[in-house]
Amino acid sequence: MLKSAKIKNLTVFSESEFNFSPHLNVIIGENSTGKTHLLKVLYSLLAVLFNESMNPFTVTPTKTLLQRRMAEKLFRVFKPDSLGRLVRRRQGRDRCELEFIFSNRLLNSSFSFSTSSKTEVEIIQLPQEWINEPTLFLPPRELLTIYPGFVSVYENHYLEFEETWRDTCLLLGKPALRGPRESRARELLQPLEEIIGGKVVLEKSGRFYLRIPQQGTMEMHLVAEGFRKLAMVAQLVANGSLLDQGYLFWDEPDANLNPKLVKQIAGTILHLCANNVQVFLATHSLFLMRELYIQALEHRSLETKYFGLHHKDGIIEPQSGKTIDDIGQIISLEEELQQSDRYIDLEV
Repeated sequence: MLKSAKIKNLTVFSESEFNFSPHLNVIIGENSTGKTHLLKVLYSLLAVLFNESMNPFTVTPTKTLLQRRMAEKLFRVFKPDSLGRLVRRRQGRDRCELEFIFSNRLLNSSFSFSTSSKTEVEIIQLPQEWINEPTLFLPPRELLTIYPGFVSVYENHYLEFEETWRDTCLLLGKPALRGPRESRARELLQPLEEIIGGKVVLEKSGRFYLRIPQQGTMEMHLVAEGFRKLAMVAQLVANGSLLDQGYLFWDEPDANLNPKLVKQIAGTILHLCANNVQVFLATHSLFLMRELYIQALEHRSLETKYFGLHHKDGIIEPQSGKTIDDIGQIISLEEELQQSDRYIDLEV
């Protein structure tokens, strides 16, 4: 579990510290306050430390290996011209410094890079072991319809897509679970499949379809976009990528969803938290935040933490708390509330 992060001079952040919940973390702020950047830097570190392909008993983290992998991941996730472009913009040279604290102290790590860095990262504190739990990043749009051939094209050609898309497509292609974990997945899959009207299937052609009872299969491109987003979650649950343990980063999960589907997404997120997935999400949606709060009251063992990102004197200052009321004034939320008041006044 990721306990905290200290971020100095990363893009819009001057010097900020975040202490996270082991369950659900909701990041809120106006545009350009760094919500997605925060998700991306946390994801990059965890994705680099997850070492599924290497034998943990024969290979341990080394500075040389992690410096290369971290630099490559940041570059491919953020897509800057050089790493130095991620350092907060101001006159003169400066350094970005990042420190991460885990519940397992052997994973604690920190690194930095300067405005003059092109592809170089300096490891300050080297973690002593790898992370065993998978890390997943979901972008605002669904990826099932771009899946066919995307990974192959991405790895053989230069594309301007962030590497988070490639990473998630790799997970979408994993085979379905079998055995005891399949039974655990059914509990979460059933309500999702009831809403989207069928079961997600990946055919040998490399395309995703929705198998509808008594109707056959429907091409995923013909399924409504909001349902495709839920179908993507269903596929990741069915193959075990998003089931129990690990980390989920979700940028605007409410995008392109109506309120009824947002309620289902909120329930799915909390169910994942209850199954030991540490969730980080960024949103503008007051409806989603309230729905998470309402449904979280039914899961009293789950800890939810809200982070408000605020512009102040040219820098971003975070405020955190257990409710939306604890994180200061968020303009996007205030505008939504003011619109409701204006609408009610019209009715009067």
